[in-house]
Amino acid sequence: MILALAVAGIAVPARALTQDELVAKLQAAGYANVSDVKSTAEGTTAKAMKNGKPVRLVIDSSGQVKEQD
Repeated sequence: MILALAVAGIAVPARALTQDELVAKLQAAGYANVSDVKSTAEGTTAKAMKNGKPVRLVIDSSGQVKEQD
């Protein structure tokens, strides 16, 4: 049913990822030691390591991951 609605061009609200799903997505994207996952006004934030360096991440409602300085 959802697939049919999406194919028909009808917007279907995305289901929010659980914290475990979000951590798995970030790990699949190359981030390690994901921690401090929080929901904030700017989106979901987290701390992680990538290429041996600490990074702060912001994940928006569409699932886009951005590194913040």
